[in-house]
Amino acid sequence: MTAAADSPPRKRPFWTIERRDAAAGYVFIAPQLIGIVTFVLIPLGLVFWYSLHEWNVLANTFNFVGSANYQMLLNDKALPQVLLSSAIFSAGLVVLNMSLALLLAVLLDQKLKGIVVFRTLFFSPVVVSLVAWTIVWSFLLQNNGGINGMLQMIGVEGPNWLRHPSTAMLSVVVVQVFKNVGLNMILFLAALQGVPKELYEAARVDGAGRFKQFRRITLPLISPTILLTSIITIVGSLQVFAQIAVLTQGGPGMSTTVLVYYLYQQAFQFHFFGYGSTLSILLFVIVAVLTFAQWQLRKRIVFYEN
Repeated sequence: MTAAADSPPRKRPFWTIERRDAAAGYVFIAPQLIGIVTFVLIPLGLVFWYSLHEWNVLANTFNFVGSANYQMLLNDKALPQVLLSSAIFSAGLVVLNMSLALLLAVLLDQKLKGIVVFRTLFFSPVVVSLVAWTIVWSFLLQNNGGINGMLQMIGVEGPNWLRHPSTAMLSVVVVQVFKNVGLNMILFLAALQGVPKELYEAARVDGAGRFKQFRRITLPLISPTILLTSIITIVGSLQVFAQIAVLTQGGPGMSTTVLVYYLYQQAFQFHFFGYGSTLSILLFVIVAVLTFAQWQLRKRIVFYEN
């Protein structure tokens, strides 16, 4: 027999190219994965665990109650009003924010002298402290505040914006719109600048007007950004807290008591931490369902996807 036949087969090295590539991939995703596990999955599991208990911090008791908190959720007479207020706030914020952001983006997409200054002015509220912004508006919207003072100059008697049921929710929505409209405006502006100009030139040659160009060219090509901003805006609207806490404290009555503020009241004011955790689970389910529904709608509103 030859020497080659007598020699044992060579062992494949453990640290192959495939394993090195896989290890590098795991290293790159490790920070994000650790963050998701630490700050999302574990807290979510703990919230569900707390929702099955009644935790009284003052009495230092932690008792298992099973589904009692979920039964309380179904029987809560205040919850329909809370969900209605949340829906009104979210609908008003999404419609006004996205409409105004798109309008501003179209106007600021023009090549005019000094347009950069206006872009900066409209975006500047985004970087302002949320609490500081809300406190300033709370003074402006008082009965004797700046808004009513300007209305009196033209002979109009303004209402007590934050203490009247018909204007309190509108006031909170407007304050939030002015705070964050600049972010969506920048996203829309970036999308508009990515639309090929040749398409507009071809449409003008064919006799299409500005509105038809906007409907047939602009909207379809910026539809991925519309989807992104709608998801961000809806999820953000369902998590609003500071504006309600500073401006209205959920009043008058419960007209501006949204779900997150109601959750805060139950857990940290009334010390019903188990029921507060149950409301957190409800909020998570609502956000997850709405996000999933929007993501499924992408096949209809994002036109260039296959």
